[in-house]
Amino acid sequence: MTPSPPSSTRAPSTPPVLRKGDGGFDVPRGHMRILVVDDDAIFRQELGDLLEADGHEVAIAASVPKALEELEARDVDVVFTDLKMPRHSGLELLKEVRTRWPQTLVVMVTGFATVETAVEALKAGAFDYIRKPFQIEQVQKVLEAARGMLEFRRPSGRRGDLDHLLREWGARPELSVLVLSPHAPAARPRFTHIVPDYENPSEIARTIREFAQAHPVAAVLLEEVDRCFTHHRRADILPIVGTMTEAMNGHGPFVISYDPSRLGAADVRALTATVASSETRETLEAIANPLRRAVLQRALQGPISFSEAMHAAGLDDSPKLAFHLRRLVDGGLLTHEGEEYRITARGREVVRAIFELDASLPTRPDANAVLPLAGSG
Repeated sequence: MTPSPPSSTRAPSTPPVLRKGDGGFDVPRGHMRILVVDDDAIFRQELGDLLEADGHEVAIAASVPKALEELEARDVDVVFTDLKMPRHSGLELLKEVRTRWPQTLVVMVTGFATVETAVEALKAGAFDYIRKPFQIEQVQKVLEAARGMLEFRRPSGRRGDLDHLLREWGARPELSVLVLSPHAPAARPRFTHIVPDYENPSEIARTIREFAQAHPVAAVLLEEVDRCFTHHRRADILPIVGTMTEAMNGHGPFVISYDPSRLGAADVRALTATVASSETRETLEAIANPLRRAVLQRALQGPISFSEAMHAAGLDDSPKLAFHLRRLVDGGLLTHEGEEYRITARGREVVRAIFELDASLPTRPDANAVLPLAGSG
């Protein structure tokens, strides 16, 4: 990591890049791993010091290439990156992160770009944007929202859910079940057990594909997928898991289990996104952002105007709210008629499921899922 000069080296006449408001810096509860990317040494050091002082694990980088080195070396929850930097821009970094680390959230920081450019960053996949100079409370709000999104994405479940799921599968006479596990499951009709070769995940994918081809209605459980990560990098494993998911599309559920003592949260989030069905993935993406969930919950009470949606989301940035409302409309969760936004039937169903979604998905016999092994809660 390239060291940066301490903020004390800044000339007295230099205006601060961070402004402290009356409320002080109260970063949200919960430890997060944050990467600050900016060619301005004073800015990245000041922001890095503030985040670190409040209990977060912080890395700093002066350029996009250095940022990529950091991302390859460690798990990162949130990246704060300047939009305009020499040689490589923040948008280029955003594209790399979205491709290689899709569960990492990117916040665009800019003091030069227009609002339109910042909204384009949102359309390209940025989680949020803030403009320099900004008050510390704005960083706090972004981190609160990021924590909410990361927690919403985090899968839940227990081994009891997995046993229940196998019983559910066994009770369906039309379903053929493949269990890929080092441990033989209880003998049941239409169950096939194979001990997987974790050193060769491509062979596991081939086995799943051949099973799906031979059984039009099928379900597959792959246990202890963390063993694959012992022998291969995440970047190599996820595309293979994606082929497993594709092989099961149209056939039935695909469920993965893992040992939480051997697999990090970032890996679990990435697996969950990879295994989710396309429809589930789109819905989860639409409601993962806490601002959009707040608007949906307000719309459940009745039609809302743009200003009422802004109040519900806690925003004072019209272009940003317009982007989030468009995502909800495009996702079929809201309709826009005249000056009002109304929640759809699908939106109502999603709102009711918001607080139980993590618990309900793993135990549904027809849903893809990622579950922890026994003893993990």
